Amino acid sequence: MTAVDSPTPGADPVRGRQIEEYVFGGLIVALGIFTLVEAGTIRVPSSASSVGPRAFPYAVGFLLVVTGVAAIVATARGKLGELEDAEDVDANARTDWMTVAKLMVFLVAHLALIDLVGWPVAAAVLFAGAAWTLGARPWWKVLLIAVVLSLAIQIAFASGLGLSLPAGIFEGVPLLDG
Repeated sequence: MTAVDSPTPGADPVRGRQIEEYVFGGLIVALGIFTLVEAGTIRVPSSASSVGPRAFPYAVGFLLVVTGVAAIVATARGKLGELEDAEDVDANARTDWMTVAKLMVFLVAHLALIDLVGWPVAAAVLFAGAAWTLGARPWWKVLLIAVVLSLAIQIAFASGLGLSLPAGIFEGVPLLDG
């Protein structure tokens, strides 16, 4: 056992894990209840079919509540989740905040660029920036793949599904403008 793994003297590790499992189950139940309550606030137009826009959120909320209750019941019966062996993970490694900061910059850039230049360009910047930040090399190959991926997604949404992602600078291009 390393210093990170060693339990505190007098602490019951199973009891600590039980509390964590109860908290997890409780959070899932709370998320389900929140989803059910919020689903009830969805405005249903008079032209809606018998299923309507509330059906899917109600189903998700119900399943979340059932799953959370099942997790709590399983914990009460002593069935705890298995501990991770942390393979390929260095438990002593510190968080690389520079990588986190770079990823946040590319995410914020993506959000800012969507309205300015459109989704394909903003997505290419996000995809390439995230891949580069996480160590993908060479940069030109990363950029090429990001451009192809973002254009493929734009085409799939605009032409294939008929849904509109902001085309931006590609406004009016037949395949890219939903």
